[in-house]
Amino acid sequence: MSASTQQVFKSRTKNFGISSTYVWLGVMVLLWGSSWPVTKLALQGVPPLWLATIRFASAAVCLFAYLVARGQLRLPVREDMPIIASVGLLQMMAFTGLGMVAMVHVDTSRAVLLAYTTPLWCVVVAWVMFRDTPSRLQIAGLVVGMSGIAAVCSPGELEWTNQETVLAAIFLLLAAVSWAIVILHVKRHRWVTPPLALAPWQMLLASIPLAIAAYVSEDSPASIVLDRKLVEELFFIGPIATSACFVISAEFGRRISTFGMSNFTLGVPLVGTVFSCLAFGATVSTMFLAGLSLVVLGVVVSALASRSRRT
Repeated sequence: MSASTQQVFKSRTKNFGISSTYVWLGVMVLLWGSSWPVTKLALQGVPPLWLATIRFASAAVCLFAYLVARGQLRLPVREDMPIIASVGLLQMMAFTGLGMVAMVHVDTSRAVLLAYTTPLWCVVVAWVMFRDTPSRLQIAGLVVGMSGIAAVCSPGELEWTNQETVLAAIFLLLAAVSWAIVILHVKRHRWVTPPLALAPWQMLLASIPLAIAAYVSEDSPASIVLDRKLVEELFFIGPIATSACFVISAEFGRRISTFGMSNFTLGVPLVGTVFSCLAFGATVSTMFLAGLSLVVLGVVVSALASRSRRT
């Protein structure tokens, strides 16, 4: 094979690798986005905290089996304990627990949008906790994004006279802040063990307090009536939309920039909103669409500002 032929072959192989990365990340976004309306359906048969427990317990079992099959299962080391606690308790337990409790009282489109305002809160948390003063462009993105949140939570869109609905919106924003703290911790953590090898331990850690909280505050799991439809929903939420997406994120997310990954995750609330409308026959108002557009624009501006600062 001549040198020129080898160069062409390497170029085509590289382009194929990039294309497959984007395809798999697109699959991840579709699964994450569609998991929100499926979760809403599952909540009709399973209390929220028990549903969160089942999600991470089943996903942990799948990831443990996956790592054993690949010979990559490792015991966590002391240096990785802080990131196990951070991801397990804040991103998984708090984000998912708060989100599922909130989804009982708000529509799916609003829930997924408010939960995925996380990149905006990253700017705020970095400013408050790490004294990382934002640039003017970051502040502009933050103002635009927060305007979108205000539009989505305005009295005309959110039933302010219903205390449970308002509390649900607060829970979703607290969930987004929890995830933002984890993102900033992940960026600063010095990894000893690969993230994928830590994921099942993080899921196991999240499952334990979720199960305790569910046992104390909700009906016994024996009251859950399993039928084929519910089993399919639980299988999709746990093993597929959680464990499979963690594998995709770990394997392919590291191949693109943080900016590119931020843009990909913007697809989650968009997919969640579209699938919710299709699943429940719901419609979205002009104000909601305006809020959605402002949040997306704010996140994009913040991501651009972060990339320019790193450059």
